[in-house]
Amino acid sequence: MENFLARQDEVVNLDIVAPRNPAHTGYWRYVDLRDSSAVRLAVQAVSPEIVLHMGARTDLEGRSIKDYAANTVGVDNLITALEGLRDLRHVVFASSRLVCRIGYQPVDEFDYCPSTPYGESKVVGEKIVRDADQRIPSPWVIVRPTSIWGPWFGVPYKTFFLAVAHGRYRHPGHVRVLKSFGFVGNTMYALQQLLDAPSHLVSKKTLYLADYPPIDIAEMANTIQQALGVAPIRSVSIGLLRSAAWVGDCLKVLGWREPPLTSFRLNNLLTPMVHNTDPLQAVVGDLPYPMQQGVEITVNWLRIAGEVPQKRP
Repeated sequence: MENFLARQDEVVNLDIVAPRNPAHTGYWRYVDLRDSSAVRLAVQAVSPEIVLHMGARTDLEGRSIKDYAANTVGVDNLITALEGLRDLRHVVFASSRLVCRIGYQPVDEFDYCPSTPYGESKVVGEKIVRDADQRIPSPWVIVRPTSIWGPWFGVPYKTFFLAVAHGRYRHPGHVRVLKSFGFVGNTMYALQQLLDAPSHLVSKKTLYLADYPPIDIAEMANTIQQALGVAPIRSVSIGLLRSAAWVGDCLKVLGWREPPLTSFRLNNLLTPMVHNTDPLQAVVGDLPYPMQQGVEITVNWLRIAGEVPQKRP
């Protein structure tokens, strides 16, 4: 919203959840993706030229794919609503990196290996888009956001920053782990470039959204620590972290929805996650924000929000 408003574009946000930024409330309309009639009426009322379909249920708490109807039925409902739009020029469908489990390297965009019902729902969503190619009245592209961090982010990446801020984060031993993370400023830049690119370069493609090259988690944590001006981060053995994760697993069973560390999160942290961003880079080119600058912007946002202390003089 900030990107398009800064460009003075006419924008409308259709969502089941109100904007995190109160300044964007005036552009928001309550629409549930699972309600076909409501989606159709809202889209027809706007008659958009550009559609970025980012709406989804994204938590990992669902027990089966049926709990993620927004990601399956919702995609089909949107495509139905788009049929017949005369001025539509481009559609971006957001999927997820979790169409494959962390650590799995797909051979192509049709190679799937989900490990959660959420990931399964995103696989179905991608297949719905491809099968509906003739129904979509404009060029379209599927993007797979990786771990996107920065201002207005939430769990678990905000938790990472706050853990460093409050001295709770520890480097896992001396393991070097590379991750294809993405700063939100770079992600929005990439999306804008995809929208502006000639359609033959992006149409019907599936692209990972992430910064390149991948980052070293320890390097990023140290950069956050320095930007915050807090004590240097210490390392801790993998064995001790696994014990702490086990405690977190127990706390989650007892009802704590977001413990600081669980086995799932620890395994995600320790498993390299590097995606092929060459196809994205071929269209987008260089990204504007290096990791260090993204961290500074994010820390400043956290300070303004009162979530971390002001920097000491």
